[in-house]
Amino acid sequence: MSPARETDRFIWKVRVYYEDTDAGGIVYHANYLKFMERARSEWLRALGFEQDRFRADWNRLFAVHHLSLDYRCAAHLDDLLEVTVTLARRGRASLDFYQEIFRAADGTLCCAGLVKIACVGADSLRPMPLPAPLLAEIADVR
Repeated sequence: MSPARETDRFIWKVRVYYEDTDAGGIVYHANYLKFMERARSEWLRALGFEQDRFRADWNRLFAVHHLSLDYRCAAHLDDLLEVTVTLARRGRASLDFYQEIFRAADGTLCCAGLVKIACVGADSLRPMPLPAPLLAEIADVR
């Protein structure tokens, strides 16, 4: 599904499929993380960056360093969800995102979390500075 951008919040829509649910038809808790990961990848793509470019052009990868999630309300089979990405903070070699997942039909918040991403060398897996072109795109975030 195609993403839409509203001010500083990026929104990506995803439908809940059978494979995303448990036996009760409720989204399995780990799949919220998958939805958030995809939304961050789409956020990068909307800025003009592909994940494979970070390795090919700058020999860098992104790795989740820390996350904190709060599950509020279950999402169900066939729900259309809106996954948001808000860049909360940028460091020299890291990005912090605030993300939420809403049920599109009624705006109910299903899950919210803070995800801290580290920029690491593809070979060393040690922290490395964010590439300058990305920093230029997100310069207004502190």
